[in-house]
Amino acid sequence: MSAGTVVLVGTAVFAVGCATGGTGLRDGGPARTEAVAKATPSGPAPDDSVSASSGRPLKKVDPVGLLMKDPKVSTEVKRDLKPCSGKEYPVDVSYGKITGGPVVDIVVNVLSCADALGRGTYVYRSDGATYENVFSDEQPPVYAEIDRGDLVVTKQVYGKSDALAYPSGEDVITYRWSGEKFTEQDRVHSEYSNVVDGGVPPAPVTSQKN
Repeated sequence: MSAGTVVLVGTAVFAVGCATGGTGLRDGGPARTEAVAKATPSGPAPDDSVSASSGRPLKKVDPVGLLMKDPKVSTEVKRDLKPCSGKEYPVDVSYGKITGGPVVDIVVNVLSCADALGRGTYVYRSDGATYENVFSDEQPPVYAEIDRGDLVVTKQVYGKSDALAYPSGEDVITYRWSGEKFTEQDRVHSEYSNVVDGGVPPAPVTSQKN
């Protein structure tokens, strides 16, 4: 087994967000656009089969098992990856084809329990009976999504004097699979104005890099 390959094991724990506990990282972070689900009961070993109608796996994988057995995931992320309450882990999972393989890929976002701040994002590609980590970003706040076959990573930018709830700007980076790895295709940077008299920040000034 290669250093970047991990075996699917364990129960099927799906995406959850939490409101208490956690690491206490700063507020802000990329918005999560999909509702999270409660943890599911233990079941048979995950099946990599794909539904022809939906393109999703017939059975969900265990994202926590993937992360904990992955040597590319930092010790800090593994140490802090604990249930926020009960058996609910702060993990979001997306399934979709972004590497051109016959089996859908898996995008895993690790969040903080206290404020759902993106702490790390990872992409796993099927390699037979195993999944290989083909992309990772552990510089928070970070959050990744699948958009029309591309990987879209959102990173908020903070200046030294920024209030915790108001970042200076945001980078939205689009990656595309080149056959062996993800390469950057597009980057949009937005700069936000400061809040005036407690009002709502004006629309951001956006610059785009193709």
